[in-house]
Amino acid sequence: MSLLHDGAPLLGFALVFVLLFRRLGLGATLGFLVAGAVVGPQVLGLVGDAEAKMGIAELGIALLLFLVGLELSPSRLWRMRRDIFGLGLLQVTVCGLVLAGIVWIATRFSPGAALALGLPLALSSTAQVLPLLQSAGRMRTEFGERAFAILLFQDLSIVPLITIVAAMSRNPADQGGPPGWQLGLYTVAAIVGLVLAGRFLLRPLFRLIGNLGEREMFVFAGLFAVIASAALMESLGLSAALGAFIAGVMLADSPYRHELEADVEPFRAILLGLFFLAVGMALDLHAIAERPFFVMGMALALIAAKAALIMVLGMVFGMKTRQAFALGVLLSQGGEFGFVLFAQAQRALLVDPEAASVFGAIVTLSMATTPFVMMATKRLRAEPAPSSEGLDAPRQDGSNAVVVGYGRFGQTVAQMLIGQGISVTIIDTDVEMIQTAGNFGMKVYYGDGTRIDLLRQAGAADAELLLFCQDGDGLDTEKLEGLHHAFPEATIFVRAYDRRSVMKMKGAPIAGAVREVLESAIVMARRAMQAVGVDGAEIEKTEGEYRRRDYERLKVQRETGDLYAARDSMFSQAGQAAAMQTDLEHK
Repeated sequence: MSLLHDGAPLLGFALVFVLLFRRLGLGATLGFLVAGAVVGPQVLGLVGDAEAKMGIAELGIALLLFLVGLELSPSRLWRMRRDIFGLGLLQVTVCGLVLAGIVWIATRFSPGAALALGLPLALSSTAQVLPLLQSAGRMRTEFGERAFAILLFQDLSIVPLITIVAAMSRNPADQGGPPGWQLGLYTVAAIVGLVLAGRFLLRPLFRLIGNLGEREMFVFAGLFAVIASAALMESLGLSAALGAFIAGVMLADSPYRHELEADVEPFRAILLGLFFLAVGMALDLHAIAERPFFVMGMALALIAAKAALIMVLGMVFGMKTRQAFALGVLLSQGGEFGFVLFAQAQRALLVDPEAASVFGAIVTLSMATTPFVMMATKRLRAEPAPSSEGLDAPRQDGSNAVVVGYGRFGQTVAQMLIGQGISVTIIDTDVEMIQTAGNFGMKVYYGDGTRIDLLRQAGAADAELLLFCQDGDGLDTEKLEGLHHAFPEATIFVRAYDRRSVMKMKGAPIAGAVREVLESAIVMARRAMQAVGVDGAEIEKTEGEYRRRDYERLKVQRETGDLYAARDSMFSQAGQAAAMQTDLEHK
C-alpha cells in the first residue's frame, strides 16, 4: 500500500512536469527535480522518505554507467587513458582546490571543513550529463569522449576523496576505519575480480541463456550483472556506479551487447527519473529561504568557476576555444556524489547538518540551472559555419557531365561516371564536405548548382549530362523548364526525395527522376524473399509486377495531382485478403 500510495503521486507529478518542461525546451531533468520538490514534504507533503527512495534510485545511475560501459571496449578505454588520467585528474584537483578556496572565503569555515565541502563540488552530474550527450548523439564523438573521460575519473576519485575526508575526521569512531592505501588495494582487487568474473562467469552465462532461447532470462541476467557488481563495490565503501561500469566494459565486445542494452534501458530510464525526483524531494527549501542570496551566489560561483577552469584545461589539452567552452558549460553543475561526500563530512564532524543541507541545496540548484545555462550559451557554444573563402568557383573545363550535390547519392553517381571515363564537374554548397572530398582526391567546386549563371560558368552549355543529386525537393517543373531552356543540349536527371517530389515535376523536360531509396528497397525485398526460400522466377515475377503497378500508379498521380489516386493498385494486406477471398469463391 505504501508503494502504491507514493508511486501514484510521484509518477503523476513527474508526468505533468516533464511534459511541461519538455514542451518549454528545458529538458526532463528539471521537470523531475521540480516535480520532486512540489510533491515532497516541504511543499504538498504527498510523499516522504526521500533518502530511502534515493537509495533505490541510485541504481539508475549504476544502470546508466553499465550501458555506457557496453559502448566502450577495453581497447577504446586504453585509447582514452590520456584524457581519463590527465584531463580528469587535473579537473578534479584544480576545480576542487579552487572551489574549496571559494568556500573558505565565503564562509570562513576551518580549512578542513572548506576542503570537505569544496572537493565534492568539483564532481559533475553523471546522471545529467550522459543523457544529454546521448540524446544529442555526441557520445561517440571526440567531444563526448572527453566529457565522459572526466566523468569517469570523477567516479574513480570517490575513493581518494572519501580517504581525504576520513583523514581529516574529528569523529573518534572513524579512527578505526581502514587506511587510504587499504581502500586503494580494495579498489584494484575489486576491479580485477570483476574483470575475471565478466570473462569467466558472465560471458558463459549469457552464452547458455542464448542457446536456450530464454529471452526473459537476459533481463534477469543483465540486472544481476549490474546489481552484483554495484553491490560488491558498495560493500567495500567504493563507487557502486564504477562497479556497474566495469561490468559493462567487460561485456562490450560480447555478441549479447545489443540485447542487454535493449533489456536494461527501460529500467535505467525509470530509476534515473526516480533519482531526480528523490533529489527534488530532498531539496531543503527552508535552507534556501533562510539564506537565498548565499545559496544562489554560491551556485553561480560554482557554475562560473567550473566552466572557466574546465574551459582552460580543455584548451591546454588541444581543444578549440568553442569546444572547450562547451565542455566547461556541460560539466559546470555539481553532482549527485556530492550528497554522499557531504554526508561523509557531516559524520566526520567536519561540518554541521545545516551546512551539509545548505551545500546540498547549492548542488541541486546548480543541476536545475543546467538547462537554462545551456540555452543561454547556445550561440557561444555553436561552431561557426565553415567559411567558403578560398574555395574555387566552378569553371568551364569541357566536362561531359555536371553533377550537382556530392552527398551519399551524388558520390556514387559521380564515381561511376568517372569509372566509365566520363569527365565530371562536381558542385556543392557543403564546405566541410568539399574539404573532406579533397582528402580523397576529388575536386568539388563551391556554389549553388541550381543557379543558371553558375551552371553556365561550370560549362553546362557544352555538357551532355546535367545530374541534380542534392538533398531535398527544391526542384519543380518551373525550375526545370528554365534549366532546360538554358541548356537544351544537356540531358537532365533529377534525384527525387519521394513520390511527392516526382509529382512536383509533372511535365518537366527531364530524362528521368530517380527516387533515392526505391532501388535499394527493392534489393532488400529481393534478398528477404531469397532468405525465406522463394523461387528465383517468383521473385522476378513479383518485382516486375511491383514495378508495373508502381509506374502506373505514379503516372496517374502525376496526371491528377492526387497522392491517393490509384491506391487500389498497391500491394496491400486488404488487397491480398480480397484476392484470396475471390480465389476461394472461384474454387
